[in-house]
Amino acid sequence: MSPRPLRIGVFGGAFDPPHRAHRALAEAAIRELNLDRLHILPTGQAWHRRQAPVPAEHRLAMCRLAFEGLAGALVDDRELRRVGPTYTVDTLLELRRARPDAEWLLVLGEDQARALTSWHRWPELLTLAELAIAVRPPPAGAAPSLDPREGLPPGARARLLPLPPMPVSATEIRTRIAEGAGIDHLVGPAVAGYIARHHLYRPA
Repeated sequence: MSPRPLRIGVFGGAFDPPHRAHRALAEAAIRELNLDRLHILPTGQAWHRRQAPVPAEHRLAMCRLAFEGLAGALVDDRELRRVGPTYTVDTLLELRRARPDAEWLLVLGEDQARALTSWHRWPELLTLAELAIAVRPPPAGAAPSLDPREGLPPGARARLLPLPPMPVSATEIRTRIAEGAGIDHLVGPAVAGYIARHHLYRPA
């Protein structure tokens, strides 16, 4: 009986800064998708983002702190080293060339999944990896959201990755820092300490 192929996930984002919800998503992906490895990729020059993130070396350092000790997680800096705009399809092609025998899963959020057909070379991307779409229950009293797979092209390989409620966003964290509010409970002490030491997200 031949061994099963490796199952490898890809989880990209600005991580500006990385926070507890990112960590929870990574933990759920490794556990629920039965991943052998999860590449966590801070985005380089994101083609779709208007506001420039903090410098790459800070986001990379914060990611290493945020995901430290998570078995199977690998913080991968290849997109930060790439010159020019960062496209997920290029990252997947590069990773697959190194492990063509593996099963690849692209972990993304609901908003990203709904916008997938605006991504660079998205039809090719769908041939390279199965999508694992992270979904959270709607807030109390809100109507259930539509299944994010409904907007995908027919035949797209996609599954849902249910997550517990965790209403935290990088935008909220940056706002709290600018206002002088505490963030340890949102990012963890290690990341909060790094942000404080390097005076990140402070008003100019």
